[in-house]
Amino acid sequence: MAFALTSPAFETGQPIPARFTADGDDISPTLEWTAPPGGTKSLALIVDDPDAPAGTWVHWILAGIPPDRTSLPEKVAADASPAGLTQTVNGKNSFGRSGYGGPDPPPGAAHRYFFKLYALDTLLGDLKHPTKSQLLEKMKGHILEQAELVGTYQKGD
Repeated sequence: MAFALTSPAFETGQPIPARFTADGDDISPTLEWTAPPGGTKSLALIVDDPDAPAGTWVHWILAGIPPDRTSLPEKVAADASPAGLTQTVNGKNSFGRSGYGGPDPPPGAAHRYFFKLYALDTLLGDLKHPTKSQLLEKMKGHILEQAELVGTYQKGD
């Protein structure tokens, strides 16, 4: 079975429920995935919006997810190491803070939100609060496979 990422909150290509956005509770949705490929030593998650007016907007960075995990619960804390994920660190998003920042597009067209989960053949070491570019640099040459889930969100006019 291929490495796949899903959520019980929304299906790929479908709207993200408002409670997971800045218009709602601004909490992360539950994410679930199939077993990563053999040789996976850690997982990393990047959630971003390539449709943002100022360029790609990063909503969440999570690195050092243990390879035996197959899900993240709803409302993952913004702590450096969320509960139950002692080796996991939240990176710095485009809002300038750690943790999940829900969709908050300007009124008008729907934006796409890419949840990308990377299976890595290495532990990334001591990352404090990495930015997307810092994480991508550390992952270079270590990505075994990537799973992706895309949701949309649109505010009213």
